[in-house]
Amino acid sequence: MSTSIRFSGLARILHWLMAVMILTMLFVGVFMATTTGPAYYTLLSLHRPLGIAILLLALVRLTNRLLVPPPSLPDTMPPLQKAAALGSHVLLYALMIAMPLIGWGMLSAGNYPVIMWGGFHLPPILPHNPVLFATLRHLHTWLAILLFATILLHLAAALLHALILRDSVWPSMVSFRRTERDLP
Repeated sequence: MSTSIRFSGLARILHWLMAVMILTMLFVGVFMATTTGPAYYTLLSLHRPLGIAILLLALVRLTNRLLVPPPSLPDTMPPLQKAAALGSHVLLYALMIAMPLIGWGMLSAGNYPVIMWGGFHLPPILPHNPVLFATLRHLHTWLAILLFATILLHLAAALLHALILRDSVWPSMVSFRRTERDLP
């Protein structure tokens, strides 16, 4: 593990940018599922490129995390809690990558174009197959629910560290102020 007391600047920026994007995406998805007509197509035109942007940023974020290790968790955390933290982060990264790929695959299997901004289309990644489309659509929905639940647990853990434990976990992701430990 790293001896740094906080995440790198890039990691913090990507974390908060993606938090906003993913929450936006989840709410757009919910509204898409309950909307018809022109509003549905407006939400869909936002959902597709936002999903691909999340996929690309998740890959950048994962690369950054592998190259720049995160700060160590406090020694006071029990091993089971450390394992849960690691497991939840692995799950979050897996979902941030899988959800857009499953959505792209679902649209490909449904023979729907993946239209980005400016009329640019992504190529299909799966062959047209109505059964596969239906399967991926259900999987996309269930994984979105799992993502939302995981985010709620992540938020609850962050608030636990910030408000109750008051340890180094919260400041490692939110602080942008330089400290003496940051100086070379």
